[in-house]
Parts: sequence; C-alpha cells; structure tokens
Amino acid sequence: MPGLSCSLPGPTMGGVRPLPAGPGEPDGRFVLEDYEPACLRLHREGRLAERVAAARRELEDCCACPRNCHCNRIRNETRACHTGRYAVVASAFPHFGGEDCLRGWRGSGTIFFSLCNLRCSFCQNWDISQRLSGKECGPGEIADLMLGLQEMGCHNVNFVTPEHVAPQVIEAVAEAAARGLRVPIVYNTSAYDALSSLRLLDGLVDVYMPDFKFWKPETALALARARDYPERAREAILEMHRQVGPLKLGPDGLARRGVLVRHLVMPGQEDEAAAIFEWLAGEVSPDTYVNVMGQYRPQYQVGQIAANGGTKYAAIDRAPRPQEMEAALASARRAGLWRFDERREPARRRAN
Repeated sequence: MPGLSCSLPGPTMGGVRPLPAGPGEPDGRFVLEDYEPACLRLHREGRLAERVAAARRELEDCCACPRNCHCNRIRNETRACHTGRYAVVASAFPHFGGEDCLRGWRGSGTIFFSLCNLRCSFCQNWDISQRLSGKECGPGEIADLMLGLQEMGCHNVNFVTPEHVAPQVIEAVAEAAARGLRVPIVYNTSAYDALSSLRLLDGLVDVYMPDFKFWKPETALALARARDYPERAREAILEMHRQVGPLKLGPDGLARRGVLVRHLVMPGQEDEAAAIFEWLAGEVSPDTYVNVMGQYRPQYQVGQIAANGGTKYAAIDRAPRPQEMEAALASARRAGLWRFDERREPARRRAN
C-alpha cells in the first residue's frame, strides 16, 4: 500500500530526472510555468456531471478495479474490497514524508482510504489496508476534507489507495471543484487499477503516482494474491502517461502534472527491479521520473510467507541489504532512466 511507506532515506530522495540542463539545474522541458488543476477546465465546460454519472454506473456492476466483482455497490453489495456505496476514509492530514516535490514546505494533503484491492503480505499499513478502519464518507464529506486540507495550506490533495474507490473519488473531485478547489490532485496508487476507471479520471487527475511492485506473475500471486498485477500495472501506467505525460514541476519545485513511478526494492528481487526499469524506459519514456525506495521492512504476514515459500521467498523476511539497493539503482541507470544523477533540494518557498 502506498502512502506512509513512501519516505526514501539517503541521497536518492525525491527521485532523479534524466538529462538536466546543467549541473544542479532542472531541465526546462519539465518545468510548468502556467498551471491550474485539470478538473477546473472540465468544471468550467460543464462536463463533470457526465463523469459523475458514468462513475455511478460503474458502481452498479462493479469493475472499478481488476478484481471485476460485478456486484452492485450502489446497493451496498461488497466483495473483494469490502467497500460498498461510500468510501471509507481512515485519515486525512498534511503529510510531510515522501517525495520532496509533493510535500514541499506545507505538506501533501493526504486522504487515506481504508481497505485495499491487493493483499500484500508485507504491507506496513495493513491495519487500514486489510481491516476496516475509519468512517464512511459521502462525496460531500470527502470534498470537505479536500477543501480543509487546501485551507491548511497543503500543496495538493493526495488520494492514497484509491483504486477500489475511483468512482467515489470522481464524485468528490466534482463537488470540490465546484466549491473552490485550486490545488493539484494526486492519485497515489498501487497501479492495480482498471482502465475503465482511469479513463473516467482523465482530466481530473494532475499527478499520477503509481507503484510498480512486481514484474513476475508468480511473485505477485505469492506476495499480493494478484497474478495479473504486472500486466494490469503496465496497462495502467501507460494510460496514466497518455493522459498527463512525464512529471513536470512548477518554478517552486513542486509537482504540477505528470507521472511519478515508485518502486520498493525488496530483498532478493533485483531481477524484477531491473525488468521494471527497462520496461519504463523502453515502453513508457526514458524521461520517466522514478523514486527507488529502500525502506522495506518485514511486516504483517511476511514471516509466514517466508516460512511456507521455502528458499524462494526466504529473503523477504529481512530488510534489503545495501548491495541490493545499489544493484537496483545501477539497473535504473543502465535502463537510461538516470543518465545524470541530479540531486534535488527540497522545494523552497518563493520570495513572493
């Protein structure tokens, strides 16, 4: 589950942008001077109502994520994600961890949704991803949270684990846009998303932040109970990139639009990391902004998986070793993602 586990210790904090203009200088191709949240255009054009109607239809025969449960969530029927008509919000607050370009100096306005459509055995947030935690919130209540975070000065609204509640996110964004939302929308996801949901989000999301967890179906099945995760993640990331392109920052160093991919380095999975980076560079874009994260720690059901998996998954019952992190970073550079190792300083408040 993305979110609280997003801090990357060490010199790679915030990711690396290929092809900088010069030592320490950002590439002008990835700076966005003029900006407004994407959803405001749809609001002005009067097109949000049709998105909300389509989102509600998706809930009537739910294929909002790749689990394809076909239950009627409008009538509170539930299956894989145990979420009915309304999303369950576990917490909402300014988050000061994670990527520099999101947290800035006033924090990223995170809204954590409870429950999840994956079953990651190593989830650090298993108490909310695998258990019901928080309260059901209708679109108006989620819009209240969004506008409250904006009022607190957060640089963005960051929906964490929204894959199973994408229709409810659409409802909330539509209401918030009508009530004065003016900060970017971040969609912070495992990438186990349905293409139908992502297409409904086109023009509503400013920054997509997908994980790419596993490359091999057998690993995804063993560790997240989703054999099709690698294929679904590839489809999802390509669609996200089609919508918003590579990550672009404002003059203040804060993310404004684009895709930021995260990969959590797990012990014993260096070959999967290399395959993911090769695919991102070759099939998405060599300009893909990647955060290679090294904070994996054994959590939740990892000990049981390691014991039952024999030698194949024994390594996941420990933290990654320094050489495993270095191998992952070297794979990213070989793929062409990190031709220059640009160290970004934390975003700074502009003089005005």
